[in-house]
Amino acid sequence: MTQLYLVRHGETEWSRSGQHTSYTDLDLTEHGVAEALRLREKLDPADFGLVLSSPRLRARRTAELAGFTNVQVDERLREWDYGDYEGRTSPEIRSMQPGWRIWTHSMPKGETKVQIITRMTEVVNLVRASGVDRAICFGHGHSSRVLALCWLDIDIARGQSFPLKTASVSIVGYEKESPAIIQWNA
Repeated sequence: MTQLYLVRHGETEWSRSGQHTSYTDLDLTEHGVAEALRLREKLDPADFGLVLSSPRLRARRTAELAGFTNVQVDERLREWDYGDYEGRTSPEIRSMQPGWRIWTHSMPKGETKVQIITRMTEVVNLVRASGVDRAICFGHGHSSRVLALCWLDIDIARGQSFPLKTASVSIVGYEKESPAIIQWNA
């Protein structure tokens, strides 16, 4: 059964400051470049039969710096569209909408929970149908968590319990025949 590796991109200016970044196409900071290069110690591109990346520069560059050259860009791996909250921090958003959490509230002109679940479920189906032993997706903090939740068939509101550090490697797969977390935030 396939194991799916989830790699969050290296640090950007906005990930460092806590600004929500979906469609704004930022590059990695110097620290983010160093983080991505350290992934070479953890990941061997030869181990993966399917290599996918978000179209955003920060994810593609992380894959490249980690040593992956045969990457298929998949639009479905883009970050959750924050709509009017693009570029804002959670405290800024909460000043306008008290108690706001991405996992439980909506975003004006942004992507709905149903929309992101639909596209991440499509990625899960693609990976499971691939028949490879190991697949890897280079993506983002929120959308990668939704991808894992879809793999595990867990309610999206639980995403708040699965934070992802920049340039971290997480693995979902199976424990016997049940979808399971194999490793998180390594």
